[in-house]
Amino acid sequence: MPDALSSRRLSRRGLLAAGGAATLAALLAGCGKDDAAKPAANNGGGPWSFTDDRGKKIEAAARPARVVAFTGVAAALVDFGLDKQLVGVFGETKRSDGTVDPQAGDLNVEAVEIIGNVWGEFSLEKYAALRPELLVTHMYDPDALWYVPDESKDKILPLAPSVAVTTARVPMTKPIERYAALAESLGADLSAKKVTDAKTRFDAAAEAVRQAVRANPGIKVMACSGSPDLFYVSNPKVSTDLMYFAELGVDIVVPTKLEAGDYFEALSWENTGKFPADLILLDNRSTALQPKDLAAKPTWQQLPAVKANQVTPWDAVPRFSYAGAAPLLENLATAIRNAKKVS
Repeated sequence: MPDALSSRRLSRRGLLAAGGAATLAALLAGCGKDDAAKPAANNGGGPWSFTDDRGKKIEAAARPARVVAFTGVAAALVDFGLDKQLVGVFGETKRSDGTVDPQAGDLNVEAVEIIGNVWGEFSLEKYAALRPELLVTHMYDPDALWYVPDESKDKILPLAPSVAVTTARVPMTKPIERYAALAESLGADLSAKKVTDAKTRFDAAAEAVRQAVRANPGIKVMACSGSPDLFYVSNPKVSTDLMYFAELGVDIVVPTKLEAGDYFEALSWENTGKFPADLILLDNRSTALQPKDLAAKPTWQQLPAVKANQVTPWDAVPRFSYAGAAPLLENLATAIRNAKKVS
């Protein structure tokens, strides 16, 4: 789901300086001088097109060879076999201590330009210097490009065609299939052993969740995220991974008083016990409070699932590939199998 914290920072100004337009013009004027930035010769031998989830048909004379993507998207495309086509990323990529953010998956972050590392960051100058041929990101709401700042999108989007893939209100398998199709169109081989093995693992993990639910019926699961002031309960009717978990038979709490977009219900910390749950899926991103942070919240400590140590990490913005999603399903299956009824 979209970061509950980020959704409240939509008005945050981008970091583009007032002189950015002049810098951008200079960069564009220099196009063609750097041979290393030219598209690869192997372009598939003809015109390229892809229709994205906005219903837009993106066309090019040749297969895009210089792709800039949201970090989680880039990681998914790597899982499907893309490599040198990825030249830049935006979104949480490196943590403050220099380690790689889990969202990056198997992406070689040292081989790409990081043009933004947190919500609201998107360096227009760095983006232009990459001479992008395609921009790719999630789309949680119609025409809203994930992590592309509204303040500068009118300068960003004209520089290269963009592809948006729907990542809400559909089960998780749908964006996985869409990113697989995009990767294939960009030159990935979906019959490669790495990809087929990941699909086999994903299918087995999905079946493991079904079996865990059957073996341990009645376990109520709540997906949530904590901030200093509010406790967010996520909606399985909108969040694509939770929707898929529900399809597999998981009994997930459905919040009743939804915020704009219907992604979650925001509760005060005094009301964290509103929804009984036996197992908690806790947002594990750096933007959300983690168990060590929540220890100071008395109402959190009083939740039956917390008392029973039945809290498991949750990737609230999953990596939409079979390789990225399989471990999530495996962990969920294990958590459900081991959970006891406490609510």
